[in-house]
Amino acid sequence: MADAARKFEEESPLYREAPANIEAEQALLGAILVNNDAYYIVHDFLKPDHFFEGIHREIFAKASTMIKMGKIANPVTIKTFLAANDRIGDMTLAQYIARLATEATTIINAADYGRAIYDLAIRRSLIRIGEDMVNIAFDAPVDAEPKRQIEEAERSLFELAETGRYDGGFQSFEDAMALAIEMAGAAKDRDGGLSGTSTGIRELDRRLGGLQASDLIILAGRPAMGKTSLATNIAFNIAAAYEPAEQADGTFKAKNGGVVAFFSLEMSAEQLATRIISEQSEVSSSKIRRGNITDAEYSKLVACTEMMQKAPLYIDQTGGISIAQLAARARRLKRQRGLDVMVIDYVQLMQGSSKNAGNRVQEITEITTGLKALAKELAVPIVALSQLSRQVENREDKRPQLSDLRESGSIEQDADVVMFVYRDEYYLQNKEPKPGTDEHMKWQQEMNDARGKAEVIIAKQRHGPTGSAPLAFQAEFTRFTDLAEESHLPERYE
Repeated sequence: MADAARKFEEESPLYREAPANIEAEQALLGAILVNNDAYYIVHDFLKPDHFFEGIHREIFAKASTMIKMGKIANPVTIKTFLAANDRIGDMTLAQYIARLATEATTIINAADYGRAIYDLAIRRSLIRIGEDMVNIAFDAPVDAEPKRQIEEAERSLFELAETGRYDGGFQSFEDAMALAIEMAGAAKDRDGGLSGTSTGIRELDRRLGGLQASDLIILAGRPAMGKTSLATNIAFNIAAAYEPAEQADGTFKAKNGGVVAFFSLEMSAEQLATRIISEQSEVSSSKIRRGNITDAEYSKLVACTEMMQKAPLYIDQTGGISIAQLAARARRLKRQRGLDVMVIDYVQLMQGSSKNAGNRVQEITEITTGLKALAKELAVPIVALSQLSRQVENREDKRPQLSDLRESGSIEQDADVVMFVYRDEYYLQNKEPKPGTDEHMKWQQEMNDARGKAEVIIAKQRHGPTGSAPLAFQAEFTRFTDLAEESHLPERYE
């Protein structure tokens, strides 16, 4: 019997404890209690939840609060804010805190101990995610799809990689205010003084303050209004203006412009690239497609593409992509290359989950809710294009309204900003009266006023006013630009 027990012990794996370094936690806390400056060495990446020992979490949290308030945190001042009756082995809590300070390490080692504590906390979170993956895979219900588990695991790992935490939970108002002040400082330093990412179109930036992180921006319009053109203009403007700035941890963040992901569900990557090349080189896209270009124009195209090809604009041309697939690819791009803005052309071509198949309204609701959640998760603005219903064509005034959005309930509700692209010129040119009549002269005047002009109607904006931004539109190059201001026009003589 004894031999069997010995053999069982030899063959059985040893009990594995979660990775932690109590001594490192003690040394860091001691250093902070002796010299509060040690806190500022680790405060930007280390949080109370990263400590393994519960009492250490409490000590670090209380010390953090006191130091941020400008008070001294030492064994004498901090003990009044902790439970007096708690004991650590044969010591009282006050004695334990005094021991931490007595055996403190030097401030020079604070960063190393802080990083060790942080890394071990990440490893514990990885273990938790791994255990969940294994348990769910073993006990998965019959109707659970494996790809759903892959997407969920990828989401969990992305959260962990981005924030170092695997818990939703509450965020203190203090942290929220710090982020708000950081955003205001970044806006002050950014070109144009915008709080968001500049679209490269002055009139839009003036009304929106740039594209705001975590916003879902719906850009809608009837066919031939130019919504895809405006989206590609904005996407390339942002990518071309990209200017990275190195952060304290060695990573890079966009100072101006940004890395753009363009999900083109309608057009191929080559068609999209042709539009952008036409816009930038001022060679008609129809001439490029037909090959009807001169040697000079071809040289212009080549020179333009050489300048453009380094722009961080990534195109995914998968048709009928689901919200889950889109989210997984966006997370992957953010980890590998960075990500500052997403563009989706367009919402009605996306797919929801199989449970909502056949019910288009529920599918669109799932898609827009998912896009808003993804914008918050990745902390990037998402510009999603949308079709409008035909009821616009039945009205005398063709300017779009919120009620014209197809499956509009969820789109209107989930969006932070809803913008409509409208060109009066398109409708006027189809209503030409008989030449030589008074109506034709009036029509000619209206056409002259509308030619080459467009409006972006901001019908909803959660953080600012609604209104209309007048723009210039060059149909030949599918390009939207700012209208020339009166002060910049040549002098006119009556």
